Amino acid sequence: MLRETRHEKLLSILGEEGVLPIGEIATRLGISEATARRDLTELGRAGRLTRVYGGAVAAPSQDEERPFGEVAVDDLADKEAVAHAAAELVTDGDVLLLDIGTTTLQLAKLLRGRPVTVVTSNLAVYDELRDDPRVTLILLGGQVRANYRSVVGFLTESNIRQLRVGRLFLGASGVLPDGSVLDSTHVEVPVKRAMLGATREVVLLATAGKFPGDTGLARICGPERIDTLITNKTSDPATLAVFREADVEVVTV
Repeated sequence: MLRETRHEKLLSILGEEGVLPIGEIATRLGISEATARRDLTELGRAGRLTRVYGGAVAAPSQDEERPFGEVAVDDLADKEAVAHAAAELVTDGDVLLLDIGTTTLQLAKLLRGRPVTVVTSNLAVYDELRDDPRVTLILLGGQVRANYRSVVGFLTESNIRQLRVGRLFLGASGVLPDGSVLDSTHVEVPVKRAMLGATREVVLLATAGKFPGDTGLARICGPERIDTLITNKTSDPATLAVFREADVEVVTV
C-alpha cells in the first residue's frame, strides 16, 4: 500500500472510531508497529492527527467547530433545567468531576457557595468558580483548546488517572437510539473515557436536542456505563426507554 493511501486510510479509521492504540492501527493497516509509529509521527507533524497516550486521534477542525460562547446560548432554558436537577444530587462535601460542555457550566453556576470539591478540564467552569472561597477547585493540566475552552491531551489523561471521585457529570454531543453516547471532537474522547474510569457514579447531562442524534463520530460509552441520565421531558421516548432497560435512572425535567 502506498504511503499516501495508507495515511488516508488511517485518518479515515480514526475519523470513524475516534481513538485507537498503535497496535490496533498496525493490525488494521497490515503494517508493523514501527511503521505505524512513523506514520503517526508524520501525520502529527502535518497537523492531521493528535498523538495521545499509546495511540492517536484525528485532529479536530477548529474551522468547523463552533466557539464555546455560541454553543452556550443554544437551548439555554433546557440546559438550565437539566443543571438544576443535577445540582439537587450534590450534597455538601462531595467530590465532583465536571466534563467539558455548556450544560456543565450551568451546573457550575449552581455550585457557587457550596462546600464541594470540583475537578474539571472545563476552563469555563474554572472561570466560574475560581474566586469562590467555599469551592475547592482542581483544574486538570494539559493542552489548552481555546476555541472550546478545555484542556486535553496525555497530561490531562494522566492527571485523571491519579484521581478517584464520587460522581462524574458527563456531557455529550449526541445520543444514538441504541443509547450510545457520542462526542464530535475526537481529541476530547480519551479524556472523557479516562473520566469514566475515575469515578464511582456517572450522571449524563443531555438536553432534548441530543435525543436521538448522530452528532458526533466517536463513541464514548454505552448506556450500561451510565448510572443516571438527566434530560428534558421532550426527549425522545424510545431512546429514554433504552436507558431504562439498561437500569439507568432517568430523570426528566
